[in-house]
Amino acid sequence: MSEHTLSAYDDELKELRSIVSRMGGMAADQLIAAMTALKELDRAESNRVREADKELDKLEITAERAAIGVFARRAPVADDLREVVSALKMTTLIERMGDYAKNIAKRTLAITDGKPVVMPQTLDAMAEAAHHMIQDVMDAYVHRDADAAMEVWERDETLDNMHNAAFRQILARMMEMPEYINAYTHYLMIAKNLERIGDQATNIAEQIYYTITGIMLEDARRPKNDKTSTEVIQ
Repeated sequence: MSEHTLSAYDDELKELRSIVSRMGGMAADQLIAAMTALKELDRAESNRVREADKELDKLEITAERAAIGVFARRAPVADDLREVVSALKMTTLIERMGDYAKNIAKRTLAITDGKPVVMPQTLDAMAEAAHHMIQDVMDAYVHRDADAAMEVWERDETLDNMHNAAFRQILARMMEMPEYINAYTHYLMIAKNLERIGDQATNIAEQIYYTITGIMLEDARRPKNDKTSTEVIQ
């Protein structure tokens, strides 16, 4: 492979990395915007979050085209093949993060349509933890830091525990104030959206670790600690 060809190949990989990084930044911004809209019950901001999701969808398509171009022109192997395949998977995971932020915005609109109630503070803490996971996992991607990716991967259990606590708190409020049951039902779903954003950040961490080391992190090493599916109202 000539020096010119190698340079062009490197440029294509850099462009793909750039798209993934931009998507990660957008997903983090959308989460912050969605939570701001929720705390302020701001319909206009909620609609802006929903519109912004379209841009993330477009970038995912751009990343897919860039990856197909690399496959078609360069036939990558070994480390480069892992990187391109993982980048494609990461764009899908990041796009899902945007979908969850959009879902939070939709729930906010539904809350404002009904009988609104102040947001449980546990959701704010969950959102902050999820936002840090997005930021840190994208930093791990940019700096090719397997240890940092592992650290984010291990944080998923903490967010699961926060989700369990939020679930129980919101259920308790539903029983105390049944007149607000509709709003609290939406808050339950928002808590789940935040937990799922953390799951996507964890999955991205797995892809980063694999890209760098060639080793897949085993799910058995990170048991899920989300117990809400088995919770029973007493």
